[in-house]
Amino acid sequence: MKRSAYGISLGFVFLIFSSCGNSNERCTLPDSYLEIPVEVRLHRMEQLFFEDLTEEKLTEHLENYPEFSSAMFGNMGFENEAQLKTELLLIHSDSGMQELYEEVAIHFDTVAEIEESLEDAFRGILFHFPEFKVPEVYTFVTGFGTDLIVEEDIIIIGLDYFLPEDHRFQPLELPQYIVKRYTEEHLIPTIVTAISSQFNQTDLGDRTLLAEMIFYGKAYHFTKSILPCTPDEYIIGYEKKEVLGSYANEEMIWGHFIENELLYETNAFEIRRYVGEAPFTDVISPDAPGRIGRWLGWNIVDDYRINNNLSLSELMKQQDAREIFKLSGYKPR
Repeated sequence: MKRSAYGISLGFVFLIFSSCGNSNERCTLPDSYLEIPVEVRLHRMEQLFFEDLTEEKLTEHLENYPEFSSAMFGNMGFENEAQLKTELLLIHSDSGMQELYEEVAIHFDTVAEIEESLEDAFRGILFHFPEFKVPEVYTFVTGFGTDLIVEEDIIIIGLDYFLPEDHRFQPLELPQYIVKRYTEEHLIPTIVTAISSQFNQTDLGDRTLLAEMIFYGKAYHFTKSILPCTPDEYIIGYEKKEVLGSYANEEMIWGHFIENELLYETNAFEIRRYVGEAPFTDVISPDAPGRIGRWLGWNIVDDYRINNNLSLSELMKQQDAREIFKLSGYKPR
């Protein structure tokens, strides 16, 4: 694997990979995944709630899809069902919401690719965790109110969040570094990472930065194991140059953590600086991407599983972050 430097900016060196194996080879999922039968059909709820909606139809939809209705509308603060229906009729007859729905209907005229990708993801999860129950999956247009709901029995995808990046409809209340992660390429990895919490056992009494790093590291490792053909940038939500730059500077990043004795830090403010949402990790470099502690935890977890020959289920059951770190043998590349 050859690397060549192409730039230096404020101490954070970026590299590009010129090659890694045969670039013409197409990644395929393991046969052991593909042999597992799974069928996913997305329920297009936006079609029911936006096309010729009447009070009678609304009542019918709420009754026919109680799980969806509870998950989507249950926490919206309505005093009773009558108020819920009144507000939903107003919302879904609003001209702006209707226009947003029409744009979603055009862009997502079919969701076959999403269905196929979810089937592949669920196959991978079932291979490692046969007890996993495939959830019902629904789509909706939420007016940028809810991007994703991921629970054990149900997944709801707010399709309006995943319109193209250059689309005129965008969630204005979110910073750009987060908005750029709302793409179709990020959708399935984000769902799988959320599902990982069902299996990601952790010691809730451990309040250290290391524990946070390992928790997220296990989540990303889970997602990469289930979606081995998905590039890292779509799993962690970095740009490709940020992934490459982080690997290029891994020794410097790790040195910062060690020199400042950060691993066992328990101050919530300090922890957030390294694992919380941010456009960059300024205490390391203005060019270091945000959430760099999560990325570092991912590398530690990778080494832990490889060096201890563990199954994915064994990894996810390990609650002791310090044990994971100790047995990882982790060193910067």
